[in-house]
Amino acid sequence: MTMQTRTLGTTGPQVSALGLGCMGMSALYGDADRTESIATIHAALESGVTLLDTGDFYGMGHNEMLIGEALRTAPTARREQALVSVKFGALRDPDGGWTGYDGRPAAVQNFAAYSLQRLGVDHIDVYRIARLDPAVPIEETVGAIAELIEKGYVRHVGLSEVGADTIRRAAATAPISDLQIEYSLISRGIEDEVLPVTRELGIGITAYGVLSRGLISGHFSAGRQLGANDFRSLSPRFQGENLQHNLNLVEALRKIAEQKGVSVAQIAIAWVLARGEDIVPLVGARTRERLSESLGALDVTLDAADLAAIERAVPADAAAGDRYPAAQMSHLGTK
Repeated sequence: MTMQTRTLGTTGPQVSALGLGCMGMSALYGDADRTESIATIHAALESGVTLLDTGDFYGMGHNEMLIGEALRTAPTARREQALVSVKFGALRDPDGGWTGYDGRPAAVQNFAAYSLQRLGVDHIDVYRIARLDPAVPIEETVGAIAELIEKGYVRHVGLSEVGADTIRRAAATAPISDLQIEYSLISRGIEDEVLPVTRELGIGITAYGVLSRGLISGHFSAGRQLGANDFRSLSPRFQGENLQHNLNLVEALRKIAEQKGVSVAQIAIAWVLARGEDIVPLVGARTRERLSESLGALDVTLDAADLAAIERAVPADAAAGDRYPAAQMSHLGTK
């Protein structure tokens, strides 16, 4: 495996072609092993992965402290190559509930102060509000991040899960490196409006959910029991008939993967990689084994015939169920 690089838009940093999304090491996908999580981050850095993605609300700060520990204990050369992307703004309560978003400039400054401390770094490479705060114009939130850049605490402004109009308004306020948004074979909502706008404005895409939370990884089964602390137990795509329909899509994809001599996960990630040099997939591997499988996607070459076969097996809009429970869908830039 040779690690490729891509650039986050026209104003962002050069990063590895695959990034590591660290959320599942702290929250929302059941229990995780701290030792294995840190070993996985170290293995990612050793393999040439440079982009580590987190949110200050993942485990209420736990994920940032985990990454901070991994960076402190990594070899100096690997630590120095790491670029950290942080989402902020999601509000939590002591019960673990979600109570809204805060994009006020004073809150942006406050969130950044705590993140810098937990991560143990002197700057954040890409900083973005996790979802648009409907009570605060995006210009004010992005302007506050731009002030952090002037002070040296942040390097680049990012966006997350916003629509085309918001992207334009943000880009008119400050240079935007990338938009982080869900994109996979079964989540293609960005293709109609969002992706044309980011490409027009020279904004990159960091794509999360490239395996749709494990649904199209080839490792999820209909009989799997999910714990109460696993987001997927509430996700519409993992429920009843929706789940069986979606797993049927996976089996159609598996046939193509087997013909290529690769895993389902690898062909699903390779499909995202093939969508454009401006797209950097984030893989949510929580173990070194899953990380190694994901990195194997970099060696998968898909020609026009392969891509056509994949999209016949899993057409756009083929998935059953929304990406999130109904209460969360209103905060998303695409469906």
